Amino acid sequence: MTELTEKQQEIFDELFLRYPCLEAVRGQLLDAYRMMEECYAGGGKLLVGGNGGSCADAEHIVGELMKGFIKSRRLPEELRRRMEEIGGEQGRKLAEGLQGSLPAIALTGHPGLSTAFLNDVDGEMILAQQLCGYGAPGDVFLGISTSGNSSNVDYAVTVAKAKGLKVIGLTGKDGGRLGQRADVAVIVPERETFKIQELHLPIYHVLCLMLEERFF
Repeated sequence: MTELTEKQQEIFDELFLRYPCLEAVRGQLLDAYRMMEECYAGGGKLLVGGNGGSCADAEHIVGELMKGFIKSRRLPEELRRRMEEIGGEQGRKLAEGLQGSLPAIALTGHPGLSTAFLNDVDGEMILAQQLCGYGAPGDVFLGISTSGNSSNVDYAVTVAKAKGLKVIGLTGKDGGRLGQRADVAVIVPERETFKIQELHLPIYHVLCLMLEERFF
């Protein structure tokens, strides 16, 4: 496990200057980062799920990981060369335009699959079904629930553990079921849903920034 670089440490420490209340979860945040770093270093991917505002957060996280966040993430030269050889001018355009990705999937998308499973089987198992299909040992499931008691997230945790994934819980209040079951639980010190969500955003922004700094 690599030590944080000076830049990563700066990104991490700034979070607590801006949000002093998050000092209470400093250790858990670092553990969550380490788990995600290990996942990506081993060739794994991040699977993310939640409901309502947490659904939007899941999509937001994927957006920050799958393209450049604050860096341009230039593609490896060998891949750029192969694109140009295969596609000519089109390949050169792709080589200049595409950016490096940290593989991440929001389990809250895919409405065709989700509505079919809701209609045919059980809507509370929609996240679990996608985890069952996408998840592999070495991957990480990031479950987001302000109460920690979202049943569909809880079902997904069971599948994640059965398939050998690590689980990070991002929650609030007393942590609920997710806080008890996650390998790493980040339980922000708020009780109202909107206040919990307001703290989740800077947390996952910092995690994404630190990962981008590490891999790009």
